[in-house]
Amino acid sequence: MLLKKTFVMPVIVLLFFSLISTASTALTRAVAQSSGPEQQLTVYIHSLQPDGNKVILTADEINWYEGQDADRVFAQREPEAAQEIGGAPDGYYIENDSDTLTEYPLADDVDIKTQIFDHTGTPGDLDIIWNESVDLDTFLNKFHNTDVVDLSQFPYHITVQDGKVTAIVQQYIP
Repeated sequence: MLLKKTFVMPVIVLLFFSLISTASTALTRAVAQSSGPEQQLTVYIHSLQPDGNKVILTADEINWYEGQDADRVFAQREPEAAQEIGGAPDGYYIENDSDTLTEYPLADDVDIKTQIFDHTGTPGDLDIIWNESVDLDTFLNKFHNTDVVDLSQFPYHITVQDGKVTAIVQQYIP
C-alpha cells in the first residue's frame, strides 16, 4: 500500500501542475472594451509592456476557487485524484480552460498589492507581507526580473473600471 501511495502522489501533483500551467501553444488576443461598471477578474499576467505613456497588461483570465468550492470543482474535474487525496490540494483550485489573452491599459493611479515580493535580490530575504503596496515602476522592474521570484507565476485579482486596470492584488499560493 505504501508503494502505491508513493507512486500516486507524485503523479497527482504533476497532473495538478499541468492543469494550472500558463503555457499554451495557440494564444488568442483580445482588447478590453470599456465596460462601465467595475469588474473583478482573476488572471495570470502574461506581460506588462510600456506603450507610449501607458502600460499594457496582457492577461489570461482564470477561475479561482477556494475551500468547499475548490473541493467541488476539483472533484468534478479530477474525480480519481479527489478520491485519493480527499479535496483540492492546499485548499484552492485553478481552472484555466481558455487560451485567450486580453490587453488592458493600466490606470495612471493603479493600486498594486503583493503578498511575496523580492526586496533585496536575496532568496533568503523573501517573506510574506500581506497586501504590501508597491509602486508601478518597482512592480514592473521586479515583474521582468525573475532571478528570485517569477511574479508571472502567481494569479492576480484585478479590478477593471472603464476598460482600465485600477487595482492589482497578487494571490498568495502556498
